[in-house]
Amino acid sequence: MKGTVGELGEFGLIRELTSRLTSTPAVKIGPGDDAAVVTAPDRRVVATTDLLVEGRHFRRDWSTAYDVGRKAAAQNLADIAAMGAVPTAVLLGLVVPAELPAAWPVELMDGIRDECQVAGAAVVGGDVVRGDTITVAVTALGDLRNRAAVTRSGARPGDVVAVTGWLGWSAAGLAVLSRGFRSPRAFVEAHRRPEPPYHAGPAAAELGATAMTDVSDGLVADLGHIATASGADIDLRSAAIDVPAQMTDIGQAVGVDPLHWVLTGGEDHAIVATFPPDVKLPARWRVIGEVTTRGGRTPQVTVDGAPWEKAGGWDHFGVDA
Repeated sequence: MKGTVGELGEFGLIRELTSRLTSTPAVKIGPGDDAAVVTAPDRRVVATTDLLVEGRHFRRDWSTAYDVGRKAAAQNLADIAAMGAVPTAVLLGLVVPAELPAAWPVELMDGIRDECQVAGAAVVGGDVVRGDTITVAVTALGDLRNRAAVTRSGARPGDVVAVTGWLGWSAAGLAVLSRGFRSPRAFVEAHRRPEPPYHAGPAAAELGATAMTDVSDGLVADLGHIATASGADIDLRSAAIDVPAQMTDIGQAVGVDPLHWVLTGGEDHAIVATFPPDVKLPARWRVIGEVTTRGGRTPQVTVDGAPWEKAGGWDHFGVDA
């Protein structure tokens, strides 16, 4: 597509974006009206929203518009799955400069659409406005299908901690990109386009998960939310956590302990959950620790019985953000 967003105009851009969308049976009224209508058979709607800002969450010299779209959708759809729900719909809020090539938001929408298809959802509406900085705001909806939501507050002493999905891959890919390289490609792609195990959230709910979250800010940080909400400690066993050989090679090349990426790197959107100890978990789940009795005033996450002393985990208002 030639020209800029400004040349295409607001309504021309909206026509281009919506013309590329697909639907699902859950969508009764999609884009084009004052609001969308999506079925909610459970009579409850799981909802989440997130923002990506250029220069803060993505760089156009590192990621294509399609990559950004896949990532923007994935981080929201993963939150839906982490509640034990099935994703149904996504709404997009988009801020773009008038001089931005019109092909960029079109490719972004292609990425969002394709990631929604992976999760079984559809884009049902949104808004486009002019601004100085590209900002992508995604709201995702989901259906619990008559299950109880799996929150962060249900972990109990004696539960096992298990994870499915990748850990540390996005952080390793970011380290590679930050040093001007583009390989190993698998890790760079993991940073550009995370692949959350969407199916695992509802499946964990069926298995009896007591608490659950996706790993968006880092394993220790996100399990810390579960520990705090549940009023219990969590201890991880480093020997049980997979560190791929190629990640070890990257760590040696850049002078980083790869376990640091695995424990503190976010944006892989793996699913981590706690389960009663007698639950038989499928092979896709790896048991990496256990919930223990709260030993101090503040619930904490330890690694091999000791606090994880190295900095890590993402805080948007932290000193390194």
